[in-house]
Amino acid sequence: MPNQLAAATSPYLLQHADNPVEWQQWGPAAFAQATREDKPVLLSVGYAACHWCHVMAHESFEDPDTAALMNRLFVNIKVDREERPDVDAVYMQAVQSMTGQGGWPMTVFLTPAGEPFFGGTYFPPREGHGLPSFRRVLQSVADSYRTRRAAIDQTAAALRDYYTATSQPTVASGPLAPQLLDRAYHTIAQRFDPRVGGFEGAPKFPQAMTLDFLMRYARRTGTHEASDMVSRSLEHMRRGGIFDQIGGGFHRYTVDAQWLVPHFEKMLYDNALLTRVGVHHWQATGNRRVRTATEATFEWVAREMTSPEGGFYSSLDADSDGHEGTFYIWDDAELDAVLGADAAVVKHYYGVKRGGNFEGQHILHVPGDPEAIDPELLERTRTRLLAARNRRVRPARDDKIIAAWNGLMLRALTDGARAFGRDEYRGMALANGEFLSRALVQGGRVLRTWTNGVAGGGGFLEDHASIALGFLGLYELTFDRAWLDRASAIATAMQRHFWDNDAQAFFDTADDAEPLITRPRDVTDNATPAGTSLAVDLLQQLGDLTDNRAMRERAEWVLTTMAEPMAKHGPAFGYLLNCADQAINGSTQVALVGNPPSEAFQDLADVVAKMYVPALVLAGGPPAEHSGVALLDGRPTIDGRPTAYVCRGYVCDRPVTGAADLEATLRNFLP
Repeated sequence: MPNQLAAATSPYLLQHADNPVEWQQWGPAAFAQATREDKPVLLSVGYAACHWCHVMAHESFEDPDTAALMNRLFVNIKVDREERPDVDAVYMQAVQSMTGQGGWPMTVFLTPAGEPFFGGTYFPPREGHGLPSFRRVLQSVADSYRTRRAAIDQTAAALRDYYTATSQPTVASGPLAPQLLDRAYHTIAQRFDPRVGGFEGAPKFPQAMTLDFLMRYARRTGTHEASDMVSRSLEHMRRGGIFDQIGGGFHRYTVDAQWLVPHFEKMLYDNALLTRVGVHHWQATGNRRVRTATEATFEWVAREMTSPEGGFYSSLDADSDGHEGTFYIWDDAELDAVLGADAAVVKHYYGVKRGGNFEGQHILHVPGDPEAIDPELLERTRTRLLAARNRRVRPARDDKIIAAWNGLMLRALTDGARAFGRDEYRGMALANGEFLSRALVQGGRVLRTWTNGVAGGGGFLEDHASIALGFLGLYELTFDRAWLDRASAIATAMQRHFWDNDAQAFFDTADDAEPLITRPRDVTDNATPAGTSLAVDLLQQLGDLTDNRAMRERAEWVLTTMAEPMAKHGPAFGYLLNCADQAINGSTQVALVGNPPSEAFQDLADVVAKMYVPALVLAGGPPAEHSGVALLDGRPTIDGRPTAYVCRGYVCDRPVTGAADLEATLRNFLP
């Protein structure tokens, strides 16, 4: 008999609809039952592609005896962290405060008022490795709730004080000066792995936002070491098992420090952030191999992650056919059968050795010279391997379309379409933008998800800012004023509903959202950029495009409140550091005046698209007075020809009409 999750739209919740656990969705009914029956709440939070969530589900939630214990002692709530990042953030804070660590699956025990008093992550079915069994935890928590209520109330009160401290009004923490960026750079450099790139040891995450900052820092300061960190990291990731050598796209992280053995889930947001870094790296260096990996990732998104309506799906599971990684690994016999006469050279290229590198099988990677194979042979055999792999049982796909993650991928695609000149990327970006505008934006407000035709959930700060930045990317790609207007409308709603005048800060939930035990405000850039970081970026871009001083001042205030934390803990603020760089060093403002469809205009746009220009603010279109696009106002064409103006603080260099002159002007203008 299905439980109450059968009515959910979330693929993750539907995975648990047939559990013998009497799961409920998050909402007042569950807490009312807990109050009525005087039972604690067991809150379980996870997501569809989470391997250890599946493990705990198979071991415990599908076990009738464990489920009976849960049903007797608790009111059980299951939450998809991707649908409700606010619930996840509030209770993850509590788990980290209580245990010093966090992760998923997250298991938290709450009072009927929603206050946490005990929690953890994965609990095994039997005791071992220093962890109690899940059944023992269930029994102990229930006994404590019945017999030691005072101690539980004391823990809940301590966490209330903790939440109060984290929601205090912000204050300036330091000046916005180059020394901030220097200090942050050194905190990042200290953690760099000089052997294979990336930061620190196992498990190893790509940290795309930090790499993006290093690239910008290198261009601003001429620091060769910063540039080398990016090149070394991207090259080793591209050659490692973290990159899907056959199908494109990056896995979440590797369990080792050498980028070889991935945790096999693929997330849309990782690939959005990494493709944008890849585009920027190609612009800065012309690295052909990084471009190839970036394009292969865009092609994976087009092939496997795009809905018929144009939205981008959330993730692919790590597991298939009941085991992690089965879809991606190979044995010798299958490689020989698929590759035939080409087997020896191709297996050598992909590092295939006797005994394998993963449970007796092979994760394909490129340990040797990446140029030591004929490119046509490599592409031909890769196509054969992909066709063979596609006959396997595929990993489950979470087909939720999440606003924030779609905005990240949309912005990466617009950058890729401009830089690489690929019409198919332009088409994907426009289809995605039209879908998002139609399905997830209502009166300037953004909804969180769209699944099988059903949009739902009020959007969070990250959703609003990310979608608006994606729309600005479409404006830079097309110079269609409608995308700028849509971004501006979202920015207006974002400031109205997420900015708090008393705290002088952005919150992650809107002022009219469901109240939780605290209003979440996470300012660190973790797996995805913080909503605050995205909001600052949006205000900076729009502030420069429209000469809106209030937007720029608000963005600078937020950066000032985070100045000292950014300087001391650079790796935790990879995205926000790029915003700090723009505030400290200024944006490079480029106005292309003329008729966008004309060949001469496009020649100028191509010059800008193919160069790495940190903090670029780009506008284009016919000359106009009082158009609302400040970069275009009062800037005429020269002799009727498309004309480029390169400016800083609206003070411009000599206007030019030729592509070569524009390239020279930009190179002289940049450090």
